[in-house]
Amino acid sequence: MQLSGAQIIVQSLKAEGVEYVFGYPGGAVIEIYDALFQLNKFKHILVRHEQAAVHAADAYARVSGKVGVALVTSGPGVTNALTGIATAYSDSIPLVVISGQVGNSLIGTDAFQEVDTVGITRPCVKHNFLVTNIAELADTIKKAFQIAASGRPGPVVVDVPKDVTQAMAKFSYPQEDIFIRSYQPVVQGHIGQIKKAVQMLASAKRPIVYFGGGVVLGNASEEMTKFVRMIGAPCTGTLMGLGAYPSSDRQFLGMLGMHGTYEANLAMQNADVVLAIGARFDDRVISVPSKFFEKAKKIIHIDVDPSSIAKRVKVDIPIVGDVKNVLSEMIQLWDKQESAPATDSLDKWWKSIEEWRSRNCLWFDNESEIIKPQYVIQKLAEITNNSAIITSDVGQHQMFTAQYYPFERPRQWLNSGGLGTMGVGLPYAIGAKLAAPDQDVFCITGEGSIQMNIQELSTCFQYRVPINVVTLNNGYLGMVRQWQELYYGNRESETYFDSLPDFVKLAEAYGHMGIRVDKKSDVEGALLEALNQKDRLVFLDFLTDKKQNVLPMVGNGKGLDEMVLPPHMRDIAKA
Repeated sequence: MQLSGAQIIVQSLKAEGVEYVFGYPGGAVIEIYDALFQLNKFKHILVRHEQAAVHAADAYARVSGKVGVALVTSGPGVTNALTGIATAYSDSIPLVVISGQVGNSLIGTDAFQEVDTVGITRPCVKHNFLVTNIAELADTIKKAFQIAASGRPGPVVVDVPKDVTQAMAKFSYPQEDIFIRSYQPVVQGHIGQIKKAVQMLASAKRPIVYFGGGVVLGNASEEMTKFVRMIGAPCTGTLMGLGAYPSSDRQFLGMLGMHGTYEANLAMQNADVVLAIGARFDDRVISVPSKFFEKAKKIIHIDVDPSSIAKRVKVDIPIVGDVKNVLSEMIQLWDKQESAPATDSLDKWWKSIEEWRSRNCLWFDNESEIIKPQYVIQKLAEITNNSAIITSDVGQHQMFTAQYYPFERPRQWLNSGGLGTMGVGLPYAIGAKLAAPDQDVFCITGEGSIQMNIQELSTCFQYRVPINVVTLNNGYLGMVRQWQELYYGNRESETYFDSLPDFVKLAEAYGHMGIRVDKKSDVEGALLEALNQKDRLVFLDFLTDKKQNVLPMVGNGKGLDEMVLPPHMRDIAKA
């Protein structure tokens, strides 16, 4: 059967089992949209901005574990999508973004709505394709899905000129994976290295397991949890790793890094053996490598991406492979070996950790009549039984959520970790709710972030996406203001908002329910009201403490044991 290029794209996506495509039409993709209308193979979600299309597809991928799909037109369609693509790339999220392009004969002529899509996306994609021949279209889409989902996941862009979408060809979609000679990710770890790692852990006196988003993306939460409990060591997670290990478990010390807990940071700093699983040792986690190694330690690093290993720190035992496979091997070897960490050493290690934990670094003044952002998060965790899917934007509210909402399972927590993109929270919530319609979804945001993609309230109304928006409204760009207070002489340069909209009226204008909360006594009731509104979006505007800081905090150039501590801990000397 002869199909147009546009029809081939739609049929190919259907063959991949695509459920939702998030997009926005335009001239270069009008043939594809016509094919969507005629073939009706899956649900298209019409967003209000291409950035939101990619963010929503990103969130759909994070929650479902499938490849997210976005469809945008050429020129500004692609440039608008670029922030979403870069966000997904930073967090290793599997996406296929199909972009329209001007016709082959017009490429390079500065035609209307022409940009060099391959060129401008190259630094922030796992791979990209320009399909100039319709005969290569189906195979290219198959390759795009393979590349996006395998190895270290990431976004793949497929740029399709308009004349290719109009051309006709026979359609045959590959049933099996296509062999790509230049792309063969290693998934099985080297058994010799794995044995060395197990032996090193068995001889450790102060071991710690440090995990990141790779455990979530690699579906290795069950294996890691089992292994951590087997060896009896403490564990700590990155912002992206939260939920990979149950936060309520005693062995979990909380998030580490710039806004990590006192006990997690000191345990990481004082450990003698660090088992890193699917994490990157990035600047927000260990800050300065030289300070991290002030106390000697051995590093075991497991990652499917060899380029992530030893990028910032010296690694003693590198293991390249799928984290799920490697952990399965480690569990078997640990079961077989006769040695294990000395009980007295491990007990002593735990005694130190419990002493650090007893300092209660996340304590805050809960008696204050001013609404504290921490209190809102704690109440939300309480009424949702720690089980809701939580999306966040970027800023203080993001860190408060990471600190005070105990995530119990993987794919429950969605935020922009690597790129730190404001405006992701609302489109993330849309993608999350579509991926998990039976789950309660809360977007936790700030009055700054929410305005960056607030137009997606219209998308929520059109498709009846009943999410809940929790705005921690302090009238400031809070995280920047915090830095200005601590490091810039309290000079509040362009961080205060004095012309905020009435968010309740704005939500109502979009067809939703809005609630403003300015009394602490009303916090719980408002959250319960939102939770009970199962069939509509509720926008909650909490007027919170304007000058509340996120602490502990590791400043630039400081070590993990040089935290800025909350007031009740200021008497503690450097550990």
